[in-house]
Amino acid sequence: MNKLDIIDRIGYFRTKAKLSQKALSIDIDMNIGYINRLECKKDFLPSLEVLMKIIKVCGITEEEFFYNDYMNYEQDKPIINKLKNLPQDKREALIKLL
Repeated sequence: MNKLDIIDRIGYFRTKAKLSQKALSIDIDMNIGYINRLECKKDFLPSLEVLMKIIKVCGITEEEFFYNDYMNYEQDKPIINKLKNLPQDKREALIKLL
């Protein structure tokens, strides 16, 4: 995942959470233009601490933010949860089958 992917995901999840750039900036205790500058200029990345605040304010998990196919995470989530609950040997067998 590169810088632009992270910035695009921030914009996607901010919009999904129905937050304006200004509202998100305020909710994460940053300058009111912080998210606007991040999303429009794409010339920097937030620190890890700020990124975790963004994720929390947008009402998502780290897993959802970093999920490869993040736009389809909700559809994939039931499958992911079932895989997580399988014993290791069954999980490995399923992976071999696929």
